[in-house]
Amino acid sequence: MRSLAVFTVPAVLALGALALSSSDRARAEEKEKPPALVPVDVNMHDFMEGMFQAPYRRLKVALAAEPKDAGGWKAVRSDALILAEGSNLLLTRKPKADAELWSKHSVASRDSGAELLKAAKAKDYTAARKAYVAMLDHCNACHKKFEDGKHILAP
Repeated sequence: MRSLAVFTVPAVLALGALALSSSDRARAEEKEKPPALVPVDVNMHDFMEGMFQAPYRRLKVALAAEPKDAGGWKAVRSDALILAEGSNLLLTRKPKADAELWSKHSVASRDSGAELLKAAKAKDYTAARKAYVAMLDHCNACHKKFEDGKHILAP
C-alpha cells in the first residue's frame, strides 16, 4: 500500500500542475492577443467628415502654392499622415456590397497619402502636388461609387 502511495501522490501532483499550467497558459495567451479593431459607432458620413474633412481643407490651402518654410511643410506632412492612416481605418468599415472595391479605393488613397507624406518630407512641391491630386482622384472615385457622386473633392 505504501509503495502505491509513493507513485500515486506524485502522479496526482503532476496532473494538478499540468492542469494549472494549461490554465495559466490559456490566461497568458488571452493577455497576448492584440485588442480587436472596433470602429466607433457613427455613420459613415460622420466618420468621413470627422476624420478627413479638416486635414483635406488644410491641405487644399497649404498646397495651393509651394509652402514657404519648414512650418508649412510640417503642416503638409502632418495632414498627409492623417489622411493616409485614416484611409487604413476605412478598411475596418467595409460596406456589405462591393467591399473589395471599397478596399481597393481605400488602399489607393492610403498609398497616395503616403506618397504625399514622402514628397512633403523632401520638400518637393511638384511631387507633393501630384500625390495630392492623385489621392483626391482616388477619394473621388470612391465617392462616385459609394456616395452617388456626392462630396466630390477639388484640389
